Amino acid sequence: MTITHNPYLLYLVTDDQQSITTLEHVVREAVAGGITMVQVREKQGDIRTFIQRALIIKTVLQQAYIATGHHIPLIINDRVDVALAVDADGVHLGQSDMPVALARQLLGQDKLIGLSIETEQQLLDSATLPIDYIGLSAIFTTATKSNLITHWGITGLQRAATISQFPIVAIGGINHTNLSSVMAAGADGVAIVSAISHADDPRQAAAGILATLSTNKYKQ
Repeated sequence: MTITHNPYLLYLVTDDQQSITTLEHVVREAVAGGITMVQVREKQGDIRTFIQRALIIKTVLQQAYIATGHHIPLIINDRVDVALAVDADGVHLGQSDMPVALARQLLGQDKLIGLSIETEQQLLDSATLPIDYIGLSAIFTTATKSNLITHWGITGLQRAATISQFPIVAIGGINHTNLSSVMAAGADGVAIVSAISHADDPRQAAAGILATLSTNKYKQ
C-alpha cells in the first residue's frame, strides 16, 4: 500500500452506539472536514452488524476517493476476520486480541496493523512486532475507555515518543484544549471519538481539529 501523506494525523474512531444512519452521516461529514483515517469500532459482538457498518463506511470512503483522488484508510478494530471480509486497509488490535504475528500472516504485508499500548513494557515489546503504528492509550481520562492500566499524560507520551520506532497515535480524552500539547509531545496523530462523532457539525469539528493539528509540527 502506498501512502504518501501522514494517514495517522486525524484518526476518527467510530461510536458503536450510533445508528447506521447517524454513523454514515458522521463519517461522510468528517471526511469532508479532513479526517485522514477511519477505524470502525464495534463492541456489541454482532459480527453481521459489524460487517454491515464497515461496508457502509467503506462505500463512503470509496466515494470520497472517486471525488477527490485521496485515499482514506479503513481500519477494523479487533477483528481480523471482519477486516478480511470487507477487504479493509488494516486492523487495530488490542493486547488480548489475535497475536500480531498471526494477524500479519493472515492479512499479508500490504495491510496496516496497529497495536494498542497501555504500559511501558508493552511499548518495549512492540519493537520486534510486525506492526505499522501504535495506539498509545490512554493519554487522558476518557469515558469511552474503561479499565485502563495507564494514563500516560504528556510526560508519558514524550517518553514513549523517544522509545518507539513506530508512528504514535495518541488515544484517550483528546480534544481541542489539548491537541497542541499532544502533538508537541511527539504524537504523529490523534484518535478522536466524541469530539467529532458527537459534534453538532462533524465536518466543522473535524476541520477545526485539523487546522489546529496543521499548525503543529508532525512527521510526514
